[in-house]
Amino acid sequence: MQLSPSAHTDSFCRDRLPPGDQWPRLVFDLPELHYPDRLNAATALLDETAARLGADRPCLRSPHETWTYGDVLARANRIAHVLTAELGVVPGNRVLLRGTNTPWLAACWLGVLKAGAVAITTMPMLRRHELDKIVEKARPSVALCDERLLGELPPGLPVVSYGTELAERCARHPATFADVPTAADDVALLAFTSGTTGTPKATMHFHRDLLAIADTFSRHVVRPTPDDVFCGTPPLAFTFGLGGLLVFPLHAGASVLLLERATPKELASIVAEQAVTVLFTAPTAYRAILGSGDGPLLAGVRRAVSAGEALPATLAERYREVVGSPLIDGIGSTEMLHVFISAADGDARPGRTGKVVPGFRAAVLDVDGRPAPDGTPGLLAVQGPTGCRYLDDPRQADYVRDGWNITGDTYVREPDGYFRFVARSDDMIVSSGYNIAAPEVEEVLLTHPDVEECAVVGTPDPDRGAVVTAFVVLRPGVAPGPDVAHALQEHAKAVAAPYKYPRRVRFLDALPRNASGKLQRYLLRER
Repeated sequence: MQLSPSAHTDSFCRDRLPPGDQWPRLVFDLPELHYPDRLNAATALLDETAARLGADRPCLRSPHETWTYGDVLARANRIAHVLTAELGVVPGNRVLLRGTNTPWLAACWLGVLKAGAVAITTMPMLRRHELDKIVEKARPSVALCDERLLGELPPGLPVVSYGTELAERCARHPATFADVPTAADDVALLAFTSGTTGTPKATMHFHRDLLAIADTFSRHVVRPTPDDVFCGTPPLAFTFGLGGLLVFPLHAGASVLLLERATPKELASIVAEQAVTVLFTAPTAYRAILGSGDGPLLAGVRRAVSAGEALPATLAERYREVVGSPLIDGIGSTEMLHVFISAADGDARPGRTGKVVPGFRAAVLDVDGRPAPDGTPGLLAVQGPTGCRYLDDPRQADYVRDGWNITGDTYVREPDGYFRFVARSDDMIVSSGYNIAAPEVEEVLLTHPDVEECAVVGTPDPDRGAVVTAFVVLRPGVAPGPDVAHALQEHAKAVAAPYKYPRRVRFLDALPRNASGKLQRYLLRER
């Protein structure tokens, strides 16, 4: 793969790209996907939008304040100055971001890109041992962290808290900044995804990739306008949230209401009160909103996007009945950056994810990598302007095969071109829109002194899609019971992000294994 000359003086990311023969085949079938060789995504999303539509337009909102495009531009520029002039960040350095969805976190992300650095946005619920793994793999030079979340950061990593400290530093710098003229194929962000081994994988995405997801799924399916108000629940650390709650609204010149936290009931009320028109959340939230009788509060939403887990046909039908418009279902992945199969309006069909988003290609392959006949389940394979590039990880060869991105999902392609989800193909548990690697939870439980061995699987749940279920063999002398189960759950919450804890704990005398000693997870799922 021939790359453009890099603007990165720190070549860490480019040096760790996969070998060329392990790259996915990239396709740029649409004229809007042909980008210039020099491209800074923050310049395109923020500076150019402000110049095109006006700096006085609302951009980033919170329940307490609104920042215009001019406000965001000034803050992002000042943050870039702080990074480069005070913290010594050079193009290609990695900057770790930690915080809830707020205008400050979004401005920090934009400032990092303006400085030519690489953004690593992390989930605010991650604990110390999880952040340790990210820092070890990505080697960030500095962290920008919400002042309320400093406690879990690894020692030795330079940190500037945002809130008071960063605002004071920004006040010392001008509101203009000469954005680094990065190459379109310079790495802009590292997005971490949980793998089936429990070891985090870092996906590398270029500056042009950020515009590509806006020029495919957003442009052709979401179809935003400058007058739209975006809102939703996925954290900006998830690429689903990064696209839906930052890249897409800024690309369109719209505004986005960023929420630190909201229950489904609170979300429905906020959507109605703030006149939200584009909503991004998981099926779990839509189900809860309808179940509580708050569905009519979403009547003003003209684009409701569902992703993160499979959308049940009954939920899609119920939403259309109550709200009066269809949900936009979609499947994406961290490796692909965002959604690549979807459908909206009259094309939306309950029980079907949709058709291939313009700009992408998809196929269902059999175990030998050949196209499976329509109607036959197989492995979902995707190509497009984005694709999987793991940071220095041998698992690249598992995800990319013969130029195709193999997503780990089993799908059926129907004769009319619609794709229907069947199941996950690996041990990833998708619960309430969160991807949870079973081995990662097992690793946490094994640190408890009462646990001899354990295995974790996802079991069906009508509200969450699936829940984390732990099968535990206790050490001799420890009697199973509700108190022990509760202690293990609290231990998991304390060590790992709380959404990963096992909501169900079952005790066994021994785990089922085959003759070679391999764990038979399917027997646990059957239980």
